[in-house]
Amino acid sequence: MKVLTANRLIDGEVVWYGTGDAWIELIDGARIARDKAGEEMLQALGKAALADNLVVDVDLIDVEQQDGRIVPTRLRERIRAAGPTNHLHHGKQARPDFAPAA
Repeated sequence: MKVLTANRLIDGEVVWYGTGDAWIELIDGARIARDKAGEEMLQALGKAALADNLVVDVDLIDVEQQDGRIVPTRLRERIRAAGPTNHLHHGKQARPDFAPAA
C-alpha cells in the first residue's frame, strides 16, 4: 500500500493527497493506493500538482494500516507525519487533532 506525500509550496508543510481529492495535513485521511493502477493515478495527480506549483518533493511512500490508522513503514516518513523528534510540542504531534500511531 502506498500514499502520496509532498511539501506544500506556500509554507513547506508536509501534506498527503486525501480521499477528498485535496492535499491534507494529516496522514490519516490520505488516499491509499492498493495496486499498480492506484499508484499510477496518484503519481499523475502528484505530477499535476507539482506542475501547478502547489507542492514540491512529491513521492509515493509505503504505508501499512494498524488499528485503522495509516502508518508509514519508514522511520523518516513517520517523523514527517508526526513532527520533529526534538520536542513533542512541535509539529503535527502538537496539534489537538493529532493521534499518534500505536
